[in-house]
Amino acid sequence: MSFSVSESLFAQRRPISVSELTLEIKTLIERGFADLWVEGEISNFKRHSSGHWYFTLKDSGASIRAACFRMNNYYIRFLPEDGMAVRVRGRLSVYEPRGEYQLLVEFIEPIGIGALQLAFEQMRNRLAAEGFFDPERKRPLPLLPRKIGVVTSPAGAAIRDILRVLKRRNESIDILIAPARVQGDGAAEEIARSIEMLNECDDVDVIIIGRGGGSIEDLWAFNEEIVARAIFNSRIPVISAVGHETDFTIADFVADLRAPTPSAAAEQVATARDELCARMQGLATDLRRAMQIRLMELRARVSDLTSSRAFSDTRSKLYTLSQKLDECAYRMESALRRNLQNNCARQSEIERRLAAVDLRRILANRKAAAQIYESRLSAAARSALDAARQRFAVAASKLDALSPLSVLIRGYAIVWDEAGEIVKRADQVRSGERLRVKVAEGEINCVKQ
Repeated sequence: MSFSVSESLFAQRRPISVSELTLEIKTLIERGFADLWVEGEISNFKRHSSGHWYFTLKDSGASIRAACFRMNNYYIRFLPEDGMAVRVRGRLSVYEPRGEYQLLVEFIEPIGIGALQLAFEQMRNRLAAEGFFDPERKRPLPLLPRKIGVVTSPAGAAIRDILRVLKRRNESIDILIAPARVQGDGAAEEIARSIEMLNECDDVDVIIIGRGGGSIEDLWAFNEEIVARAIFNSRIPVISAVGHETDFTIADFVADLRAPTPSAAAEQVATARDELCARMQGLATDLRRAMQIRLMELRARVSDLTSSRAFSDTRSKLYTLSQKLDECAYRMESALRRNLQNNCARQSEIERRLAAVDLRRILANRKAAAQIYESRLSAAARSALDAARQRFAVAASKLDALSPLSVLIRGYAIVWDEAGEIVKRADQVRSGERLRVKVAEGEINCVKQ
């Protein structure tokens, strides 16, 4: 086919453009290598922000550029790394801007280990580095849960096993089922959404997530990162019960407890009512027996104390002290009685003396004397006040006679020169000098002529 194209090009006897040549080569390559498998080692792996993967596939003798677009790598469970030996399926094409041929990859699987197993190992190592599996964050299960949330398929065998075990062991436990697909596309998102929904309920004490057994592909939803993070962020303890005892998923490592099967999870979370009653009865019997033994020990100890000499001496001392107390009480009672008799006698004597005295006459005499003293005091006060007023009037008249204002009222004046000195002689003032004259009412400014 390529030979005929060359003959056609020479026959036309005209040059072609680079784009035309590249397009011809691309058409030939894509037709001849439309579907092929290639083995090699990955190098220069780059994960672009657009989601596309770019890398080089090489062996000891050659290398080829490869690209895996987002629409294809979305379904690849693991992340390729440099140095990884892989087997890829795709088609050969030409990247026209650079004129380079490249392999457009649609599927990748590692050589020597399954793709899902590799993806599982990568996910487990990454989450372990983030602390998802730390034993310190594991929470204990409640001893007596009142309500259990279950995340599983409502049509699967797992929910039937869980319900059967819970009914047999403790019918009083309430069960809230959050239905979700447990395999296939979108199953991981539904499981994570169901866990978040149960966390919005205030009365759920523990959550069981699980399903029956299956292949690694069937169980893969429980290996997804979205499920691991939903379990990690759950405020309610989570039990992972996925598959059989030999099956392990990422959910098992993140959960607070792993149960080998859904039935075992129900057994662990629900303590049987009969077992609780028997345990409580046993504890009550042990407590009663311990109390009886302790009571016997205390009785023996009291008996030993009562028969000891120290207890007899103590009793004798108590009798002696009791007798002394009685004597003290008798003496105190006698003293109080004598004091009471003496006080009564004194009261009678005071009453007798008071009866012989006329208090009304004494009070009347005292009142008359007080009135005489009051009248005398009033007269003396008035006399003293009149004398003080007279002395004040005389002093006021003398002060008024000496006041400069009184002199001014009689027609006199006070004269000041420009320097503020009082003028006492006519020769103190020059002709034309301004003067200030103070009269009884106001001042006069004038000039000497």
